[in-house]
Amino acid sequence: MLFNKRNLLSDRKRLGRWGEKRCERFLKRKGLKKLTRNFSCKTGEIDLVMVDTDKTIVFVEVRTKADESFGPPESTITPAKKTRLFRTARYFITTNNIKDRPYRFDVVTIVLTPTGPPKIKHYKNAFVP
Repeated sequence: MLFNKRNLLSDRKRLGRWGEKRCERFLKRKGLKKLTRNFSCKTGEIDLVMVDTDKTIVFVEVRTKADESFGPPESTITPAKKTRLFRTARYFITTNNIKDRPYRFDVVTIVLTPTGPPKIKHYKNAFVP
C-alpha cells in the first residue's frame, strides 16, 4: 500500500490511525477476526479487539512510530498503561457477557522506514494481568 510519509509524520493522530488500520490488515492475514477498533470506556482505550483462530479474545495495543531514534516502540508501554488495558479489557469482557473464553494481550509495533515498507512486529501474549 502506498502512503504519503510526509502527511503521516505531520499529524500523530493520523499516524496512529494509519498504524491501527495497517495492524488490522496484518492480523487478518494471520487469520484473526476483528470484533472492534478503538474500544473505550472510562478506564481506558484498546486499539483493537480481535478473535484468534482458536477463539481466544485478543486485546491489541498498536504502537506506530516514525523511527526508533528514541527507542523501540514497545518500550513505551508503561506499567500504568498495562493496568489501564487490563481494566478496560475486564470491562469489555463483562459488558459483552463473555464467559469462559481465554484472552490475551498482544502488542504490534509499526516503524516507518526511510525506504520500503514499514517494519511490523507482532508480540503475542506480550504481557499478562
